[in-house]
Amino acid sequence: MDANWKVRFFAIWTGQAFSIVGSLLAQFALVWWLTKATGSATVLATATLVAILPGVLLGPFSGALVDRWNRRLIMLVADAFVAAVSAWIAYLYWTESVAVWHVYVAMLARALGGAFHWPSMQASTSLMVPKEHLSRVAGLNQMIQGLLSMAAPPVAAILLSFMPMHGIMGIDLATAVVAIVPLLFVRIPQPDRLDGASELTLWGEMRAGWRYVWAWPGLVAVIALAMIINFVINPAFALMPLLVTEHFGGDALQLGWLEASWGTGMVLGGLLLSWWGGFRRRIYTSLIGLGLEGIGVAIIGLAPESGLGLAIGAIFVAGFMNPLVNGPFQALLQTIVVPEMQGRVFTLLGSLSSAMMPLSLAVAGPIADTIGLQSWYIVGGAVMALTAVGALFVPVIVGLEDNHAGLPT
Repeated sequence: MDANWKVRFFAIWTGQAFSIVGSLLAQFALVWWLTKATGSATVLATATLVAILPGVLLGPFSGALVDRWNRRLIMLVADAFVAAVSAWIAYLYWTESVAVWHVYVAMLARALGGAFHWPSMQASTSLMVPKEHLSRVAGLNQMIQGLLSMAAPPVAAILLSFMPMHGIMGIDLATAVVAIVPLLFVRIPQPDRLDGASELTLWGEMRAGWRYVWAWPGLVAVIALAMIINFVINPAFALMPLLVTEHFGGDALQLGWLEASWGTGMVLGGLLLSWWGGFRRRIYTSLIGLGLEGIGVAIIGLAPESGLGLAIGAIFVAGFMNPLVNGPFQALLQTIVVPEMQGRVFTLLGSLSSAMMPLSLAVAGPIADTIGLQSWYIVGGAVMALTAVGALFVPVIVGLEDNHAGLPT
């Protein structure tokens, strides 16, 4: 690999970091606007639902297209599309003609761009970064995401106090442009196609991706685990604004503290991973982190009404463990999955692990409105911890890095 890989990779990486800043500000503002405008758990659950549907439904298609098309061009088009959506919703806020359904459409469209952009970036990383640095780059990614997640909520809350919504969406538009500029000049390597792949139709390439995954028992087991966890945990985070307002009696600032504590934990966890790299067997790092993250989530649900400080500490623990869960597993796949299959593998994994989310979100709002929000945190955290402990005793999971010898290379 070229010795100048850092210049090329981090030029794109820096532009994407700016884009994430704008996206986080916009996401916080949109969710808070829905919270204040409706006060409904069902509305928040629906907003999260429409934001994940593109990834669930289009994942297998977008993955096959990422492996077939030019990944740099996909990222360019996706960033430009999201920028156009931000400009549209900013105009609606500026003219005071925005409605709840407009926000739904904007979230759906932004997620559509992400369904193509995210696998393109992940699959390109393994072609731009030497394998020995992938875990550290994954840790750096988690650290930056945590840093931005920590800073964005309080910054967004402050901006909301004196800036109109169209101004915040304008910031999102500007940062999207910053992300586009490096992509105009930096070349991203393209993988070689697998033998016979050029003769396959899009449907044939999708089926090849499915066969590749299902021939790997450990990966299938991890997908099943992820489906269970996503079902029980995602509604809890989707309903966080209502937990703040209804249970803790807080406002946007208190929500910002919770999200900033999560982000601080992610920064420090990402720093640890980027320095340490995790255990030699990466799956152990991920499973231990998952168990401890689950304990933190459960404590959030157990915190009393006067226990906002306890919840802030617990979400810090969960945030600290999150990079140790995601980073090593991401690096593991980037290392052992052949580059020409990575688009399909990443999107298929994302689609299947997210497939339970629409069902959980469909029932989360009404149930939370009936029996209370805290139940989602307690049950979700307990399931995370128990599945992590159980997975340590499943040979195909702990041997995931060793049991891919029969896969295409």
